[in-house]
Amino acid sequence: MDDGTSQDQLAAARAGDGAAFGRLVEPFLGELRAHCYRMLGSFHDAEDVVQDTLDRAWRGLERFEDRGSVRPWLYKIATNRSLTLIERRGRRELPVDLSPERAPLAETVWLEPYPDRLMNWTARLTPEERAVARESVEVAFVAALQHLPASQRAVLLLRDVLGYSAGETASLLETSVAAVNSTLQRARKAAAGLLPDHAQRQTLASLGEPRVRDLAQRYMAAWEAGDVDAVVAMLTADARFSMPPLTSWYEGHDGIRGFLAKGPMRERWRFLPTRASGQLAFGTYMWNQDNYVPAGLDVLVLRDGLVAEVISFLDADFAVYGLPAEPAR
Repeated sequence: MDDGTSQDQLAAARAGDGAAFGRLVEPFLGELRAHCYRMLGSFHDAEDVVQDTLDRAWRGLERFEDRGSVRPWLYKIATNRSLTLIERRGRRELPVDLSPERAPLAETVWLEPYPDRLMNWTARLTPEERAVARESVEVAFVAALQHLPASQRAVLLLRDVLGYSAGETASLLETSVAAVNSTLQRARKAAAGLLPDHAQRQTLASLGEPRVRDLAQRYMAAWEAGDVDAVVAMLTADARFSMPPLTSWYEGHDGIRGFLAKGPMRERWRFLPTRASGQLAFGTYMWNQDNYVPAGLDVLVLRDGLVAEVISFLDADFAVYGLPAEPAR
């Protein structure tokens, strides 16, 4: 990926030209936002950290050591601001009867899915880089990251996702190469035990767009018809259904059937298909007396042509995902 820096823009920015600074950093904003999202698990927190990064970069531009690109410098600031935020906010606590070993992974951390429409910057990457970038914003990967200590999280992302060398990573984090290598080894071992066998990008590609589209249509139709059995028939035997930020979740055909029949399926629904975190997703709208209102963003995990997990993000900001406040009637 070409990450060179325009010397003319740099000189103009150092002279106080805000527009030149904007042009200087604009090529890196998309990837910086995705990086901060991976670190934090929150799109909104990532937006805040990127803005903080730009503010600090603008104020500290005179201290920038020009070595060919502002990209590593921006990553250094963004990573350290993310680490500071992680330290300040702490971790989400689970109720005593919901152990992390049994709970759906996305339920054990604060997490928001990533808007696919903001991944257009990956078009300039090589196919291999693009695959890594897109898989690294999938819900399972980002949820797994949130279970790592912050330092392991940062090293894993800088080395395995962004491709920085051990020496470059040590420089960005102001530590030693030996510390980076040791931390990376521990991070890889910990993450491997949390990740699924296949990324959703691979699963969707193997199914093919026609089959994915057909599955989406059948899933929407079943919900909108209030057909519990049709929904359950599309699930794997060990499927899970969770609703962050609520800590309740349901597992298996019987558990999910009982939950749907006693709760959601008593309501009227409209679904709009979309993609979030590179996965099949739906904006869900529930009938409220005289119109449909946003209820949650459902992100699906597919396996063998069936739905293995539904994560219904109840607090999702529909506008962020390009979804309307109300579906067309």
